[in-house]
Amino acid sequence: MNIKDVSFERERPDVCGDAHPKALLKAIQEDGDYLLKLANQHIVSADQFSQQGMLQLFRLAAKYEANPRRFSTSLQGKILISAFYEPSTRTRLSFESAWHRLGGDIMSITDRSTTGIAKGECLSDIAEMFNNYGDCVVLRDNNETSLEEMIDSLRIPIINAGNGADEHPTQALSDMYAIFKWRPDLVTEEAEKAPIKIGIIGVPNKMRTVRSFIKCLTKFPKAIDEVVIIHDEASTEQLFGSEQKEQVEQAGIKIRSTRDLDEVLPELDVVYINAISWEGNSVNTYGSEFHLSAKSPLKESAIILHPLARGEELSTDLDHTPHNWYFSQARGAVFLRMALLTCMVQRAERVIDVV
Repeated sequence: MNIKDVSFERERPDVCGDAHPKALLKAIQEDGDYLLKLANQHIVSADQFSQQGMLQLFRLAAKYEANPRRFSTSLQGKILISAFYEPSTRTRLSFESAWHRLGGDIMSITDRSTTGIAKGECLSDIAEMFNNYGDCVVLRDNNETSLEEMIDSLRIPIINAGNGADEHPTQALSDMYAIFKWRPDLVTEEAEKAPIKIGIIGVPNKMRTVRSFIKCLTKFPKAIDEVVIIHDEASTEQLFGSEQKEQVEQAGIKIRSTRDLDEVLPELDVVYINAISWEGNSVNTYGSEFHLSAKSPLKESAIILHPLARGEELSTDLDHTPHNWYFSQARGAVFLRMALLTCMVQRAERVIDVV
């Protein structure tokens, strides 16, 4: 590398700057009651969130993102237990960054083999110990039942950061936050005039990110006209889990599936792509035939979302195009989690009504 190329601009804005969170902040009227209700709740599923509950979280996240230096002490004196028994980069660091940015302290577990689980300790006993060590737990585990095994013993809140192939609720909240930053009008009465069409390249029955994302979408029927699932032939028989499709239809949102990506791309306002699914102790890949690149027939105004990490399904030649909202999506996840954590440990009153 040429040493002339090693400098960087520290104040360079993220891919979308702060204009979008500021616009979303103005579009949502604050109602702190919804934030206060999150105190002393476990977060296990996207089903827990109402439309208004999500909007208030998005508003607080936008408040943090629009002025990140304004809030730095909300979680002082609080300790987060970050327990990741399954590999993670973005989710773990996103939660830990969120907690640090608000002044809290962290204890982190990144390897199951270094814990009492390796000696046969049961999760309910570990939960009892967590009660003595911290104020909130963030758990990722490849076992879908781990949360259930811990909850009955916990007297502090726990957040599901991904439990096997089941759910990943905070990822879905981050995905929705990105969409509403892109189009703040979708949270207003104007949404019905121009609802969006969302394409999901993935398998709802197998991918926890997609499963939780679809649950969140159903809370905004006026903003969403149609959901199109794009899948390969091998996934046809296992595309939807129990009542997944029915949940979308009952919300008043159209849903259909197709195997022809290029045919449907020109119709889509949002393209959500994911290719991997954690199943047990292994990672499976679905839809390897699908690829998005700068040559894909995307609608000119369309945005692309991806929970990351990406593989060959998402080309880097899209990174410097207006379609790239996946980096802003990842950045926004920090502020969304800051908002959620603030509420869960009874510190929301410190930021409600604060400009």
